[in-house]
Amino acid sequence: MENIDNILENLHLESYLSVEEMPELDLYMDQVIQLFENKLEKSKRNEEEKVLTKTMINNYAKGKLIFPIENKKYSKSHLILISMIYQLKGALSIKDIIKTLEKLNEKIVEEDFNVENVYRSYENLSKNNAKQFSNDVYECLEQVKNEVAPIKDEDSEYLEQLLLIASLVNMSNYYRKLAERLVDSITPPAEEKPKKSKKKSE
Repeated sequence: MENIDNILENLHLESYLSVEEMPELDLYMDQVIQLFENKLEKSKRNEEEKVLTKTMINNYAKGKLIFPIENKKYSKSHLILISMIYQLKGALSIKDIIKTLEKLNEKIVEEDFNVENVYRSYENLSKNNAKQFSNDVYECLEQVKNEVAPIKDEDSEYLEQLLLIASLVNMSNYYRKLAERLVDSITPPAEEKPKKSKKKSE
């Protein structure tokens, strides 16, 4: 499988919108879409795939994946959340993403929480994840070659591709299932207790 190097390179694993690339000024929806398209275009599987659309953003707002916007403009905190949603939706359901981000949205709104610090940590982890992923792929490929070698079939290259695909999907499923269990374990934000009405003195 001689082209694995090119495939990994063309995945553009470290393509994401960094904090520094996010403007301090609030943006209109069209500007948000253009920003994400320009930055993440190379990571798309094909030309038809869309990084972000108006429908997606409207659904994020309606589904409460992001806190309410003001004056039809999106803040830097909104951009951070949209960037995280873009990554999370590759493995998690919208329901799971809502639960994952619910408390973060609440903290941003109610505590004036600096979400940039969390996102910078996410950036650092993403860089390490990309390096680890490449190492794991080459290790998995070596294991696949060892499994295929004894078969001695004229379609050995295809069999390597088949087993590598199956193995990568296995690993992907393992990580997804663990992530889903972690989502299930998230404690939801405390519900606001109704205020007790004072009894009028007779």
